[in-house]
Amino acid sequence: MLDKVKRESIYQPEQPGLKFPEVPVFDTPALERRHRQERLVAACRAFALEGLDYGFAGHLTVRDPERPHLYWTNPMAVHFAQVNLSNLILVDHAGKVVEGDYAVNRAGFVLHAAVHEAHPDIVAMCHAHTVYGVAFAALGKKLEPITQDAAVFYEDHVVITAEGGKVAVEEGAGLKIADWFKGVKAAIHQNHGLLTCSRHSIEAAAFWFIALERCCRQQLMIDATGIAPKLVPPDKARYSREHVGSEYIGWLHFQPIWGRLVQTQPDMFD
Repeated sequence: MLDKVKRESIYQPEQPGLKFPEVPVFDTPALERRHRQERLVAACRAFALEGLDYGFAGHLTVRDPERPHLYWTNPMAVHFAQVNLSNLILVDHAGKVVEGDYAVNRAGFVLHAAVHEAHPDIVAMCHAHTVYGVAFAALGKKLEPITQDAAVFYEDHVVITAEGGKVAVEEGAGLKIADWFKGVKAAIHQNHGLLTCSRHSIEAAAFWFIALERCCRQQLMIDATGIAPKLVPPDKARYSREHVGSEYIGWLHFQPIWGRLVQTQPDMFD
């Protein structure tokens, strides 16, 4: 009889010795910093592949492991597809660039800095102006559990109405939004778009953003039929969220994206 290995998720193999992604453990803050930087770059590249760019809009952040009051983010006015290790910037909660040559996105600083400062447990955060997420945000309602995929956000996202549709360039706007992120991984900001966060990794935050955009697209397609969908019942939606909506699963979903990017876009590490 095979010995069972300790698992965080039912998706992890019970049989030992099989190839399967493992959450890394770091011996030094420097190694963890490099890891977070590389995955931040990969998350930006993944957003480019998904067509989630819109001019200079869109900002992804991850805390520095040694200096948690600072966070790494993509540079202002650089396309997601051109983000690499050398053009990342390190920013404090006041919006000052501590390391790097590029300016910070003002709206990104206002929103992300407020959330990072108010929630020390949040490691990473993503926001972009996407076609379906922005369209769905105009409805001012939560995503329904219309599918197993959508169920991962059941009771795990909020609709934020404060400052909806107003460009977030004043610091007070970020403070009004930050409180909404208690205990959830995603938010739909009315008339603005989608935001995701993670207490685990930038990989999880990025994948759940991609997933939320996809679910918004599906919801809009179903709504366009004029036929009321059959919803996943609450107990089954919670069951699906528990097993396929965790931070770990978000991280795991990102691993094949990472593998593809490493092979096809080696300039990420320039």
